[in-house]
Amino acid sequence: MSAAAPSRDAIVATAQESIARGSKSFAAASRLFAPKTRERAWLLYAWCRACDDIADGQDHGHGMTGVSDGPARLAEISALTEAALAGIVVGDPAFDALRIFAAETALPPALARDLIAGFALDAQGWRPQTEQDLYRYCYHVAGAVGCMMALAMGVPAADDATLDRACDLGLAFQLANIARDVAEDAGAGRCYLPQAWLDELGIPADDMLAQPYRERLGQLGERLGTLAARYEASARLGTPALPFRSAWAVLAAAGIYGALGRKVAMLGARAWDRRVSTSGVAKIGFIVRAWREATQRATLYPPQPRDPSLWTRPR
Repeated sequence: MSAAAPSRDAIVATAQESIARGSKSFAAASRLFAPKTRERAWLLYAWCRACDDIADGQDHGHGMTGVSDGPARLAEISALTEAALAGIVVGDPAFDALRIFAAETALPPALARDLIAGFALDAQGWRPQTEQDLYRYCYHVAGAVGCMMALAMGVPAADDATLDRACDLGLAFQLANIARDVAEDAGAGRCYLPQAWLDELGIPADDMLAQPYRERLGQLGERLGTLAARYEASARLGTPALPFRSAWAVLAAAGIYGALGRKVAMLGARAWDRRVSTSGVAKIGFIVRAWREATQRATLYPPQPRDPSLWTRPR
């Protein structure tokens, strides 16, 4: 590393600012980690956030607009990421955050590249045709992140069983995100609801928010919420393999994000009248509940095989 390289402390501080601006929910949950794990979570978040912002032309997840130069943005993300994975000082705090994270966790480069493959799908204007397509997309943009977060918590890269549970949590989060953001995505010319689902209910992809289709669209919001809950339940079964504070943070995040999917399902046709969120008071409640769950995780989540009907990440 050259003398001009920014210090780890400086990059961690910038990463902390990024998570505070980009996700209050994840910022709150990250506070529950032990210090080293917390810093690694911030480092990973900073890189993911920067990639997402470059891909979507947004600022810390806000103000997404359609972009006309998707392939060029993807090339920039890929080049900076590959440099970071190679241990090169990039000079961009978010990508130097990945450089540090990769070195400290022995990150398999394939996981970082899997995330970028998700951005590539967006750059191509890709839309899921089937439910299996939806899961594949959710893996690339969130399930792979779940696996990388598990590495931050000390899970070995060879522990496929625990990484599968971590992937499940990423899928649960992304399914809830998709349910919550139907209107926002439509405004940016995107749709992550499988075409097969839309065809089943006679909903046109380019006019799904129109009043005549709102009730039927609400059914799809409920479907997404139900799927998110299944993957969340599977993810919880992986927490006994984690240290207490990591399990506490994971269970808090599961509760906070799970509430989003449940709220969309509950609101039905009204789910997109305004952006669904979780209040600060509710977040505190989930954190307290998660502490109790973490202390009893061996009893609450005894060993059992993962449900074979769930989608499984690529090896």
